[in-house]
Amino acid sequence: MSMIESIDTDLAWALPDEAATAALAARLADLLDDGLVLYLHGPLGAGKTSFARALLTALDVGERVKSPTYSLIEGYATRDRPAWHLDLYRIADPGELEWLGLDALAEPAALVLVEWPERGAGALPAADLDVRLDYAGQGRRVSLRARTARGERLLARLAKS
Repeated sequence: MSMIESIDTDLAWALPDEAATAALAARLADLLDDGLVLYLHGPLGAGKTSFARALLTALDVGERVKSPTYSLIEGYATRDRPAWHLDLYRIADPGELEWLGLDALAEPAALVLVEWPERGAGALPAADLDVRLDYAGQGRRVSLRARTARGERLLARLAKS
């Protein structure tokens, strides 16, 4: 896995396999020193859940990381912060999220990973980092874009690592 570009606050990598995806997620986990809201974008099967699972596993959640496809949200206690993983694929309208009690997502120290965030527009905390996974031949391509100063700081540390 090697970085293929760096444009302002955007970074991108070629990910030839799932191991490379997990390695990037683990690098990101090692650099987290604060809460973070990540929006995970990409087509079905592009690796959003694999990336989220690898990131949470690297943060020592101490349990099996489940896909929240049917539960919509899964909560975890990492080594130093609460973490939330949402999969909004089955949501037709952001109003459907009202009953989930998303107030906990606003905690500044929390890690929030959201798959299909466009389906929860207006009901979610703003993204610090957009993660875009796409198909690239037999592998994947990932690009990370900072949306806040917190996201910019994280990407700067990631580019140096």
